[in-house]
Amino acid sequence: MTNTPTPHNSAKKGDIAKTVLMPGDPLRAKYIAENYLTDVTMFNTVRNMFGYTGKYNGKEVSVMGGGMGMPSVGIYTYELYNFYDVDNIIRIGSAGAYADDIKVRDIIIAMSASTDSNYANQFCLPGTIAPTASYKLLSKAVEAAKKKNIEPKVGNVLCSDCFYNDNKEAAASWKKMGVLAVEMESAALYLNAQRAKKDALCILTVSDHVFTNEALSAEERQVGFGQMMEIALDIL
Repeated sequence: MTNTPTPHNSAKKGDIAKTVLMPGDPLRAKYIAENYLTDVTMFNTVRNMFGYTGKYNGKEVSVMGGGMGMPSVGIYTYELYNFYDVDNIIRIGSAGAYADDIKVRDIIIAMSASTDSNYANQFCLPGTIAPTASYKLLSKAVEAAKKKNIEPKVGNVLCSDCFYNDNKEAAASWKKMGVLAVEMESAALYLNAQRAKKDALCILTVSDHVFTNEALSAEERQVGFGQMMEIALDIL
């Protein structure tokens, strides 16, 4: 017998805050906990998917890795919403830009998430659903960014199952429809939030441009993601 709700998370009920910041990389979760939060406790180490709860400006918040791709983030976000009573999940991750007017280091706030995934099929819908951010969180994020003199790009992103896509024309097809960038987790997060009647948002830093081949180094990504982390924390 176990006193935890899930085999993927060693936290007990009450260990996780109502709002969770979710980078893909568990080491980035560790970095946020160590550099931005106070009174930190670690609630999860299962599969090295580190999770922490602490305080930011006196407000309780948790941060936990979500892994790569929709199957991984789908598990963790489902459990947070449905087993741990989390109300808000804010993904903070990287993206590859499509749009011509977006550069590396730009901040994108995903209003909606197009996808090439079949993740939504499980809901047995008689049509196509649009995975959409929480307007409450989105509007707060835009306001927080502008207070920092940052003009985020707000719009549709592609949430793809494929990092290495064999279809070399796929990116251009999405670009022509106004999709801003590509990443791999937002659609599953938004769909899980919609099903659970909870709130979700995806904030992204552009780490590379698919068409110009401009890209940040690993070190530049670590330094450049600070603005995105601070915007997410300021939503609290």
